[in-house]
Amino acid sequence: MSQAEQQRDAMAKPVLRVEDMVVEFRLSKREVVHAVSGVSFDIYPGETLGLVGESGCGKSTTARSVMQLPVPTSGKVILNGTDLTALSGEELRRQRKDFQIIFQDPISSLNPRRKVKDIVEMPLVVMKEGTPEERAARVREVLTAVGLDPDYALDRRPFQFSGGQCQRISIARALVSEPSVLICDEPVSALDVSIQAQIINLLQDMKERYDLTMLFISHDLSVVKVVCDRVAVMYLGRICELTDSETLYRKPAHPYTAALLSAIPEADPNRAPQPIAMKDGELPSATNPPPGCRFHTRCPRAQQICTEVIPPLEEIAARHQVACHFPLSDD
Repeated sequence: MSQAEQQRDAMAKPVLRVEDMVVEFRLSKREVVHAVSGVSFDIYPGETLGLVGESGCGKSTTARSVMQLPVPTSGKVILNGTDLTALSGEELRRQRKDFQIIFQDPISSLNPRRKVKDIVEMPLVVMKEGTPEERAARVREVLTAVGLDPDYALDRRPFQFSGGQCQRISIARALVSEPSVLICDEPVSALDVSIQAQIINLLQDMKERYDLTMLFISHDLSVVKVVCDRVAVMYLGRICELTDSETLYRKPAHPYTAALLSAIPEADPNRAPQPIAMKDGELPSATNPPPGCRFHTRCPRAQQICTEVIPPLEEIAARHQVACHFPLSDD
């Protein structure tokens, strides 16, 4: 990133700011799932922030809690200067016009009993936007934008479409209210590889066309590298590294990030992946996370302090934050 771009970002106000967000689910009087533990990040105008990590690390819970589905246990979610966690009822409903989500499974996220025209129009109906004629014109516009023929799609139901077409319908539904922030919760993981490329290209086109700011959740690091400007790496409910995409893939500073990147399959058939070895043992549970650094039970660099003290997310270089007592950049 150029110096001019860095200065521009320093002056810009974030569209979405998440401050020390905690999400917990109580299973019983003694058992609590610590799904998200003190997560903070900013997303600036026109930026795509990637959120990556293993299954169960809290990515989707973070995305849904940003949407207030469910409301975070504590912390703040500030959208365009408004704290969403302080709103409810009609106030929150009015704010939902500015942020929408695309879910992981395109087929189950669509009501099979409703026609496409009703599914895509529904956000406008709920928000009481426009006349019926204006809403119908808007539905046709967004369906065309996502690559579907309105004359073919409007009166059909989701089961009459393929998975990729259903995801296009989901994207149209998310865009119809003209949001400023679009949250993509693993939008291509349930699709065939050839369709994944089409949907990724479509999202990139829609980002430019509608001037979107995006939070992109995925466990596919190859996809994240193509789509995202910055990347936040999560492990067991906490962010362990946050930096721009180029730096993360070129010089990861957290041992967990390095382990993830080392496991990416090589395009060269003559070169096998060489994943970084981690300690053997059971994966920690979110109902009983280890003290100190949550990665210390698997980290080959862990020392005594790692088992006792939670490492803060600190800046080790410009736009590069790491939560580690012994980051790889020290080597």
